[in-house]
Order: sequence, then C-alpha cells, then structure tokens
Amino acid sequence: MDPITHGLAGALLGKAFFAGGARSEKTVAADSSRHGEAGAAKQARRMAVGAVTLGALFPDADIVFNLFTNDNVALLELHRGFTHSFVCLPLFAMVLAWATRALAGWRGWAAPSWMQLTMMWGAGIGLHILMDLITSYGTMIWSPISNYRAALDMNFILDFVMTGIALAPQLAAWTHRRREGRMARAMASWTIISLGALGVEWLARTSGYPFTPWAVVAASGVAAAMLFLPMRADQNSRWRGPAARARWCRAGVAVFAAYLLMCAGAQLTARWRVEAAASAQGLRVERLAAVPLPPSLLVWGALVRTPDGVYRGLFDLRGRGPIELEFIADSPANEHIERARALRSTQVYLWFARFPGVRYHQENGRHVVEFTDYRFAPRSGSQRTAFTFRVVLDSSGAVVEEGWAN
Repeated sequence: MDPITHGLAGALLGKAFFAGGARSEKTVAADSSRHGEAGAAKQARRMAVGAVTLGALFPDADIVFNLFTNDNVALLELHRGFTHSFVCLPLFAMVLAWATRALAGWRGWAAPSWMQLTMMWGAGIGLHILMDLITSYGTMIWSPISNYRAALDMNFILDFVMTGIALAPQLAAWTHRRREGRMARAMASWTIISLGALGVEWLARTSGYPFTPWAVVAASGVAAAMLFLPMRADQNSRWRGPAARARWCRAGVAVFAAYLLMCAGAQLTARWRVEAAASAQGLRVERLAAVPLPPSLLVWGALVRTPDGVYRGLFDLRGRGPIELEFIADSPANEHIERARALRSTQVYLWFARFPGVRYHQENGRHVVEFTDYRFAPRSGSQRTAFTFRVVLDSSGAVVEEGWAN
C-alpha cells in the first residue's frame, strides 16, 4: 500500500483507540508546573496518535537500504523484509517506545508509559504489515525465520477507496470539533474529498482503468451528508465537539474493516472463477491466482502458470461468461536462457516472481533473455511490461548487460 494511505490509516487507528487512553507520565519533575495537568494530558494524547501514525509508516524505512547499493534487484530482496515481519514487530515496538521515552525526557515532554507506547508503536507497525499483506506484491511476514513472501491478493497496491475511508472520518471530526467556523471547515473538507474523487477518476481514466463518473458523485454526496447533516443536530449531538473525534474515527475503523471483508469475499469469488476457467480448459496448473486490479474490487486479473507458459486474462465479477485466457508461451530452453537463469540477480528475480515468463531473441548479433512477472501485467496486449528483467549475452555467451528493461 502507498505511504499516504498507511499514514492516514495509522492516524485513524490512533485517534480511534489510543488517544483517549493515553495517561501522562511526567518525564521531568518540572513538567507539571510547566504544562499543567490538562496540558500534559493533551501532549500525551498527541504523542499517542503520533506513535501509531509513525508506526504505520515505519516498516517502509527499509527502502533506505536501496540507497547504499548498486544491485539491480536489491529492492526486491530487501523491501518488505524484516521491517515488515510479525516476528520482529515486538522488538521494533519496544525499541521505538524506549526511544520515544528518551526523546520525551530530553525535551521535557509529557508522555505515555513505556508499555503504552510499545502497544501504540506495535499497533501501527502491525497495521502496516496487514495492509501490505493484503496486496499481491508479497511480504516476508516471518523474516528472518523464513523469506517466504505471503500475499493475500485482496487489494491493489493503490486503493483509493481505502484512502478515502481512512481520510473522511478524520476530516469530519475536524469539521465538527467546535461550533465556530463549522461551515467553513465543512466546505473545505467537502472540497478536498470532491476534488480528490475527481482527481482519482481522471488518473484512473488516463491510466487505462476507467470507472463510472457516478462514483465521483456518490463520493461527493456521502461526504456532504457526513459533513453537513450533523449541523442540524442539537448542541449535545454525539457527533459534535472535541469528544466526538474518537467516535468518528471508530466508525471509520468499522467501515475500514467492513471494506476489507468485502475485498476478501471478492477475492474468494474471483479465485473460484479462475479455478473454474483453468479446469474447463484442462490446463496443467503449476500456480494459479486472481489478482486485484484498479479501480474497484470488481475488476480482477486471472493468472495461471503452466509448464509451457502463462495464461492471463481480465474479468469483472459482474460478468457471467467464461474468462477469456490469453496464452504467452515461454521460449524453448537453450544455453543462453540457462546462463541467464544462473545469474544471482536473475535468481533473486525468479524468487520474487510468482508468474514468470521467459522470452529469448537475438538483437544486433547478441542474445537477449527477458524474464517478466505477469502478476504486474495481467491485461492482454503487449507482452513487454515495466517489470521485465533483461539479460544480454554476446556471441560467446558472456554476459554484457543485466538490469531492468526500458
């Protein structure tokens, strides 16, 4: 999942369940006189939300390792590794909680206890791992015990519905936090959501994944109801005032969970349809998957790996007809393909790839071998994708080039 959605989801979780229960432990003796009890409690609540939010961003710190290497496949090998591991989660949470307490003591800030901070950091890190696990990329959730890349294939790596669900309750809570200026805040929040929906529709259309413009109208309408209708309630409405922030965010978490359940149901249905298509065509299945595609949980890609190549197709869960599968044959085995396979970088790529295909051709007297993971290109059309690893050998069979195809 993208960092923006990770951060928004972490903030939503922190505001829903951790800010209210964060009790301040003064980190310096003078803190009470400096901030007062109310100020210290407010500071502790902010630190609680910050810990969960930063925890939801922390695992992606592993991309920093890519800055210190020229290895073509380092990102495949390292990203979503031990920082995304349930095994390492407790250690990271405890160390980060200790660092937070140390920083708070140095700065004289009021802070939750070490145990509370450990739970907060752990909740954020765990949320990040879960949100990556539901995509098709693959996450090493048992590292360093195992480098197996688990993938539930429930959501596309960019899921704007999930982003909206994480953002909208927080905007609503901000809008209704006090009576003064509510209308201006409501208009600003509604504009953000509506323009965001328009931007997503434009991005989806220009990227070749269009969806109905009525979805923009629906998103804008739901936002308007959420932002403006509470203004008609009396002053004691449970959805208004500072104390209502947790209610808005808990409602958002409930909708977030319901959406994940819908995605899980869609995944099971999509996989059943791919299995039925493979069975109907009598394919010799080595590996099979239904992978989610934008822009909604109704659009899926079918992938079937066989001994001779990969079958792929595109289908909509609303359709009733059979899935049309396009076959992409592997090139016949030869010595150049075998030499390319033996390279360490190729081995890493093939370890990462779930539906790899191999193509061989000659180009300007050289031998070119290309490996493609069709998990990232389940649509019909051009066989070349942005996720193709290319090895070039000279006439004697020596490797002269290896890296990502342009």
